[in-house]
Amino acid sequence: MSGDLGDDLEDDPGGGDELRFLEEPAEEPAAARCAAEPWKILIADDDHEVHAITRVVLSDVRFQDRPILFLSAYSAAEARAILAAERDLAAVLLDVVMETDDAGLRLVRHIREELGNHAIRIILRTGQPGQAPERQVIANYDINDYKAKSELTSQKLFTTTVAALRSYQHIAAIERNRQGLETIVDSIAELLEQRSRDRFVDGVVTQVRALLPAADGAALFSLTPEGETALVAGSGSLTGAGGPGSLAGEVLADLASALAGRHSLHRDGHSVLSLRTRHHPPAAIVLTAGRPPGEIEQRLLDIFCGKLAVGFDNLHLHEEVQRAQVATVHALGKLAEYKDEVTGDHVRRLGRWATAVARQLQAEGRFPEEVDDRFCELIGLASVLHDVGKVGIPDHILRKPGKLAPDEMATMREHAAIGGRILRDAAGRASAPTYLSMGADIAESHHEKFDGSGYPRGLAGDAIPLAGRIVAVADVFDALLHRRPYKEAWELADVIALLRTESGRHFDPRVVEAFIAVLTRDGVLKAA
Repeated sequence: MSGDLGDDLEDDPGGGDELRFLEEPAEEPAAARCAAEPWKILIADDDHEVHAITRVVLSDVRFQDRPILFLSAYSAAEARAILAAERDLAAVLLDVVMETDDAGLRLVRHIREELGNHAIRIILRTGQPGQAPERQVIANYDINDYKAKSELTSQKLFTTTVAALRSYQHIAAIERNRQGLETIVDSIAELLEQRSRDRFVDGVVTQVRALLPAADGAALFSLTPEGETALVAGSGSLTGAGGPGSLAGEVLADLASALAGRHSLHRDGHSVLSLRTRHHPPAAIVLTAGRPPGEIEQRLLDIFCGKLAVGFDNLHLHEEVQRAQVATVHALGKLAEYKDEVTGDHVRRLGRWATAVARQLQAEGRFPEEVDDRFCELIGLASVLHDVGKVGIPDHILRKPGKLAPDEMATMREHAAIGGRILRDAAGRASAPTYLSMGADIAESHHEKFDGSGYPRGLAGDAIPLAGRIVAVADVFDALLHRRPYKEAWELADVIALLRTESGRHFDPRVVEAFIAVLTRDGVLKAA
């Protein structure tokens, strides 16, 4: 094989394809040459002369204003090491016969099947076509070009190389688009799961930097109702930015332009992305980066911002629904309070205890499939509704100062089922937990007992909704600790003793443990 490519380049039987060096391009500033990232091409050939001549012929070639950087491997084993280390190789000029007669073909399979690299362009070169018949190789191997060394003149080598680079460029662009769109889909899906405005906006600046890795900082700004520009969230180099006044003059001017309703702007060193929504004040994202985003990145950022605008609108609508639900809860709570004068302060204390216990269970890693941030957010307000069913109980029973007769007790116990029905009707068919749906669970189940002896359904153990098990403990604790028309307040030590005695019978032992941990942490109980 030695000398095949060199001999063929010097020997031009056609008379027109002799080795010709390209004319020197006009000299570019050194900074521009350094800034242009080179195309990486691997030469895999056991003939040192092939490497030398390939470098000479293509030394001055520039494609898309980028030079070529050659890496050399003199065996398939060396090529494997380079391929593993360099994941952005554009092409490989690959000899078939190296350590073995089929070393090059084995390397093709390694690239495509083991490395899973389908972007790199593979140009197979052979000085012994009989070792690898062209039709068989083209049919059986995922290569992009097949050249006998005897036909590789300087012009054909140039044409083949540039065609491979152009093909790689198109494939890389498609892959960047695919990855960018995948990032957008994942990012938006993650953002839309956020029901907290703070988490949503923090996620915005995090996700936009994931879409543009070159960015070293991102910040979200919004107009206030008074028309002033305010920093909402920042990350990277813009974490804790001191508001718009800390931005450079050009950045600040571009931010003002974007907030005024103009298009996104991209400059050297920064970009400003405009967000236009239907229900949210004008907003914009400032990105700082060493270079402006490319054309593909700009399109992806535009798509991302369009989806973000929808996300902000959805968040606004979600908050409106939340506000409506909170208003409904308070209205129902006021209704129950009107019927039972002791309810007001009791339910407020109950809400605080229920939230604290839920947070404690979350911190302990208990019930991980149920107790998440949303559960902890809902339970405090939902617990307000635990006795809303008392609106259906006659006043002479509800406000009786003494012990209830058996028939009166039976009527009183109906409040659990009544409350559940009222709240389920109010909750409608929402697929996700809401204040009203959790309130329905609590209203129905906070008089169930862990051993199955409670009412209205006689549920036991984990069949009782967790929110109901939490409220059951908090409800009894607070009711015993405070005076009621039919009883005096108990001493704290006696209440705690009852909780411990009823753990495993009336109450879920895990909830009792968490409740006592909360009381100890908050100083209500002294640590043992």
